[in-house]
Amino acid sequence: MMHRRDFITLLGGAAAAWPLAVRAQQAARPVLGFLRGASLDGIDEELRGFRQGLKEVGYVEGENVTIEYRGADNKIDRLPELIADLVQRRVAAIAASDNASAAAAKAATSTIPVVFAIGSDPVSLGLVASLARPGGNLTGINFFASELVAKRLELLRDLVPGATHIAMLVNPADAPVTEATLRDAETAARAMDVQIRPLRASSNREIDATFATFVRERPDALSVAPGPFFTSRRVQLTHLATLHRVPAIYSGRQYTEAGGLMSYGASLTDAFHQMGVYAGRLLKGAKPADLPVVQPTRFEPVINAQTARIQGLTVPEKLLVAADEVIE
Repeated sequence: MMHRRDFITLLGGAAAAWPLAVRAQQAARPVLGFLRGASLDGIDEELRGFRQGLKEVGYVEGENVTIEYRGADNKIDRLPELIADLVQRRVAAIAASDNASAAAAKAATSTIPVVFAIGSDPVSLGLVASLARPGGNLTGINFFASELVAKRLELLRDLVPGATHIAMLVNPADAPVTEATLRDAETAARAMDVQIRPLRASSNREIDATFATFVRERPDALSVAPGPFFTSRRVQLTHLATLHRVPAIYSGRQYTEAGGLMSYGASLTDAFHQMGVYAGRLLKGAKPADLPVVQPTRFEPVINAQTARIQGLTVPEKLLVAADEVIE
């Protein structure tokens, strides 16, 4: 029969052991760094996809993996400091969710595995040696945001057949995407016999100022370049395009869901989902060099019919039939 004193001693010993067990469990839990050059706000759907991908490989945030989130809020010069913090914390892997954060991760470490989700060609950006054999410590997902410029211009012409002057809004702070977008746009424009007018904005104020010029020099249509900064400002952009009655096309369905007229691109949620799958595989010990860069096979044309009505536009039947979704 156990005496009361023995029971208290046993209980005290067990209580003392609990914090040690908890600390051991936490120490064994891998830490995954999540880095973004843009804001972490407004990407809830994408993060759900990311966590679902992790879960499919056996990792659940808060249970057997800790995620340290870092966002530069479009202040790209902060990225070296943020990535240095993650490296110092000895994270097991890093998920870089845009071009700038992927470049910062590559510059900061050659040993920590990195998975990226970017809209530009990772080979031309110098992130990987090739798509099939990335080499080094980076691999990831290329969701073709900037490579679809010509297709978006084609869709704009289908929507506004008489368009001859098309404005192209780009972010000068994201130089690689801006250069590729304008180069591809000029090539496509020559083939379509239209003129491209580059417009540059890298802040809320500059976006407002750009649209203010439409009062005196209104384009026939507008194409907004891809990139996390514009995605984070999609409500502002779509509102101004509707206010100025300028037919506009965007790089993803987030814009049409926010009131934009039309979008064409791969699903960001799918891209983040695949990034989560790869992040989980890296945590299990896979080497980035052995994981080929993944590219999408499906693209989503989405049309917001309500916005078309507000702008007095009739959407051609062939666009409605081809659309992945028509938002009413």
